[in-house]
Amino acid sequence: MEKIYCLIMAGGSGTRFWPRSRTIKPKQYLNLFGRESLLESTVSRFGKFLETENIYIVSGKNQANVLEEQTPMIPKENLIYEPVGKNTLPCIGLAAMFAEKDNPDGIMVVSPSDHLVKDDELFRDTVLAASEIAKNKDGIVTIGITPSYPATGYGYVQVEHELTEEEKIRQFKVKRFVEKPDYDTAASYLKQGGFYWNSGMFIFKISVFLEAVKEFAPQLYRDLRIIQADMGNPSYGETLDTIYRAVEGISVDYGIMEHAKNIYLVEGNFQWNDLGSWESVYLFSEKDEDRNAGTGEKIFINSKNSYVYTDEGVVALIGLEDVVVVREGNAVLVCKRENAEDVKQVVEQLKSSNRNQFL
Repeated sequence: MEKIYCLIMAGGSGTRFWPRSRTIKPKQYLNLFGRESLLESTVSRFGKFLETENIYIVSGKNQANVLEEQTPMIPKENLIYEPVGKNTLPCIGLAAMFAEKDNPDGIMVVSPSDHLVKDDELFRDTVLAASEIAKNKDGIVTIGITPSYPATGYGYVQVEHELTEEEKIRQFKVKRFVEKPDYDTAASYLKQGGFYWNSGMFIFKISVFLEAVKEFAPQLYRDLRIIQADMGNPSYGETLDTIYRAVEGISVDYGIMEHAKNIYLVEGNFQWNDLGSWESVYLFSEKDEDRNAGTGEKIFINSKNSYVYTDEGVVALIGLEDVVVVREGNAVLVCKRENAEDVKQVVEQLKSSNRNQFL
């Protein structure tokens, strides 16, 4: 097996997790479950079967302090800071340029930093099965999550034919990536079968991926080569800042996966959730007899099906059901669980009115 590298993408803003998620410490750096942050859990998960010296993390400059504080096991030179967020394709391309200098024939595993994954052994086996496909078929492989309900918040991947023989993890050739559907379309996907949720995790030979960038995003490829040529030089920071700010922001799904033909999927049957809102945190939290959950000092009186977080003091709920209450620093969020996705609108209002002290 070729050397395996890992890229953890940690540059998101996590606006739906306000007020805990703030500009300098967004969602991926929060300990939503237990003592470890989502990022720390992700690093730990990969560190069980990959060398930490082969793990790269891409984040924003304004998150450098918290990133370095939470990842002392990762070499400083493997922490890559984007001058500005440009979506997933430039992010992955930039990290691939770093890894290519070390080993152009290596395999790279790309993962978000802020997803919930359980069953580390099955996760490892799934990643290694995908790595074998990437190696043997010169393919770009995604991990598809078996859908359990007609979700409208995920993209879907339709598979064409199965490749699995004796392997315990099912493997497929991909037919197409499809956009986030409406409910009826998602329900039809589940009824039809052959569709998986797009997990946002990808595995590929570095050389194969960069060839795809060259073919489908040639200007980005040229820009990344300019940046790579200056790595290690005193002028690297200025070159990165100038070039990277000008590149087109585009997702790897739009830029590569929807166009390339050498796309494969391995079935991911470990427990997975992208933790898109406080509702997701509630669903995966331990609950009391009234289905209440949370962290910190809290009191529930005649209340059910609710989630409370407080960083200090105490929060008391009386006669409430299906609510989320989050108290952090100078801000308090109260909303119905069914409206948890709308928290990002609060952040937008705060930004538009320049109330940055709450961001």
